[in-house]
Amino acid sequence: MRKVLASFAWSAAVLGLVAPWTGLAAGGARPVAVGASCALLLIGCIVGAFMHAVPRFLVLAVVTTGASAAGGAYLVATGATTDTARVLRDCLLLGAHVLLCATLFAVTRRRLRTDGRAVLVDGAVVGLGSWVVLWVLLLQPALSGSQGLPAVTTLRGVTLTLLAVALFLLATVVFSDAQPTPTVSLSSLAVIGILCGQILYLVDARDTTSIGTSVLLAPFLSAGALAGGAMLHPSSRILMSPSRRRSAPPLMARLVTVTASMVVPVILLSATDPVSADDRTVRTVSVVVLAAAVMTRVVQAVRANARTQANLVRNAQTDPLTGLPNRNAMLELIEDSTSEAWGTPRQPTVLFIDVDRFKNINDSLGHSAGDDVLLEVSRRLVGSVPAHARVGRISGDEFVVLDPATESATQAVVLAEHVLDSLRAPLSLRQGDMFVSASIGVAMAVRSLSLTADEILRHADTAMYRAKAAGRNCIAFFDDSMVERVTHRLDIETALYRALEREEVHLVHQPIIDTRLGIVVGFESLMRWDRGDNGTVSPAEFIPIAEETGTIVPLGSWALLDALTNLRQWMDTGTCGPHTTISVNVSARQLHDPTFVSVVSDSLSRSGVPPDRLWLEVTESVMIAEPTQALASLRQLNSLGVRIAIDDFGTGYSSLSLLQRFPIQRVKIDRAFVNELRADGGSHTLVRTIIAMAESLGADVVAEGVETMEQMDILSSLQCHKAQGYLISHPVASGAVASTVTALEDSAHWRR
Repeated sequence: MRKVLASFAWSAAVLGLVAPWTGLAAGGARPVAVGASCALLLIGCIVGAFMHAVPRFLVLAVVTTGASAAGGAYLVATGATTDTARVLRDCLLLGAHVLLCATLFAVTRRRLRTDGRAVLVDGAVVGLGSWVVLWVLLLQPALSGSQGLPAVTTLRGVTLTLLAVALFLLATVVFSDAQPTPTVSLSSLAVIGILCGQILYLVDARDTTSIGTSVLLAPFLSAGALAGGAMLHPSSRILMSPSRRRSAPPLMARLVTVTASMVVPVILLSATDPVSADDRTVRTVSVVVLAAAVMTRVVQAVRANARTQANLVRNAQTDPLTGLPNRNAMLELIEDSTSEAWGTPRQPTVLFIDVDRFKNINDSLGHSAGDDVLLEVSRRLVGSVPAHARVGRISGDEFVVLDPATESATQAVVLAEHVLDSLRAPLSLRQGDMFVSASIGVAMAVRSLSLTADEILRHADTAMYRAKAAGRNCIAFFDDSMVERVTHRLDIETALYRALEREEVHLVHQPIIDTRLGIVVGFESLMRWDRGDNGTVSPAEFIPIAEETGTIVPLGSWALLDALTNLRQWMDTGTCGPHTTISVNVSARQLHDPTFVSVVSDSLSRSGVPPDRLWLEVTESVMIAEPTQALASLRQLNSLGVRIAIDDFGTGYSSLSLLQRFPIQRVKIDRAFVNELRADGGSHTLVRTIIAMAESLGADVVAEGVETMEQMDILSSLQCHKAQGYLISHPVASGAVASTVTALEDSAHWRR
């Protein structure tokens, strides 16, 4: 139905624009054209009132305006020459203009948005400029004509004034930033039609001009048809509602129209001379009022520009959520406070505050709850610091407190404790009470050092990370050693990205022996990093960084393929038997990589190693962090034939129920338990329990970190016959595997 009404509305508009001119030209079709225009107007108003819920007063105003305009136009077109008829037609036209202005005012008042005052002044400039042009070209000549009865003269003057007001209101609607609708566009065309008809009437009123009846009547009939089409269109239901902002306001059209409304009257007044004292007075008053409107608009533009500049500065230095100073503003405040403290006992303190586990709040409760938490935290921070201190939000869940008046480290720590205490009580949110904690890093502008604001803030940030590493919900004070550690970590992290490209990473392999058979049954491949002139980096140092940054994924893929390729080469050269296995460590980050299963499958295919020769070693923490994702990946790998081992067993927190769910075929006893195995020690029971549990799961057992014959003997007595450790062999490079295997299998000193 909406599409049908929309199509009918546009058809009525086209008919209203064309039919009056073509029909009236025929002469005899005048009653048909008048009837069609009135019918379209009446139908549109009925549909608008009962189907589109257009306000009744607006429908009544449109109908009355149309009737008044039609009556006046009919009298104009019929050429009524009696004084009564002339007064009547001018009264009808005046009434139409009064209703037209009232309707435009109501629509304008409801549709104006943020730029209301500026648009009103622009409309006033257009209206005043139009008034000057109409006065000089139309009204003044008409008033001085032979038909100028006093009543008619007064009515025409008032009508012309209302005509300028209507132009003002129409310009206001067109120039506003409200999104135009079809109803607004059609209504604007209807208003223009009435204004054109009135202008033609005033031109015809001059002694020197005569306009045909069809031409005088056609604009009013077109306006009626267009008004009917506007009421027919479904968008008429939102005519009196504040509309959406248009994406591209007509700034250029607005500028050109307003400029022309200022320039054209000035040119016209300069080119023509006043014909009487009254004409001179009207011109003078009009120019003064127009100049006042232009001056008002200039003042508005200057003030608007100043407000815009102030808003830009404020937005550039303020956090939009909390209204606190942002990072740039806080840096300026820190810089100012350190400059002012120079030569005084003051040492400004900067607290870097990070809300602990804030990501969990966003992920579980949504970002709206996260915003509520940040607002409440900011309120408590502001309330917990002295009045002279400043609180800012620099990003996400990170806040900064600046106290420019502290003089000692003790005062700085006391300030941090106040801040930490302010967050201990639960936050009262819409979602309910919630507890949050924070990690706080403290840094001071030390008098003996010339530190920039950015350096002080960075020091506080570094101390905050120390607080997080210490367990969160605590305070850490900055010291120089933190910079060294952070710098070293950043160096490792940066170099790690190009370690593979520079061929700095290689694998070493530690043999796994079977003490009953006296042979090497497998190898564990371990990653090593040699940076050349920069020395070697311990795996305990770079592996956690690789996991955190994600570089463990490409490193792990390379290690897997390299280990399998080496095993294939050892098998082909007879270095080891066809049943020898290779073990590769896998991190949780790799298991969560959606391409990891295909990476393993591709590596097996490229190396030609059977899947059951590959052991993937995972730690117990993998089963704790994301058990569902880890279980899915491990089951897919197990279905390929790859076997799964738990590395460093006994050091994690996994439960037996988790162990039963995972496809585990091997348990590796951690070196911490093996090191405690002595003839007089008390670790036998624990190791025996681990071995018994592995057997109950149907899993193989390997002991790690065997370093003494005493440990080897005890493990053999506990029925653990597979081991690796320095007693057997240190991890060796790929080229030394053959000689190592030969030496191990030819020696019997470790066999039991």
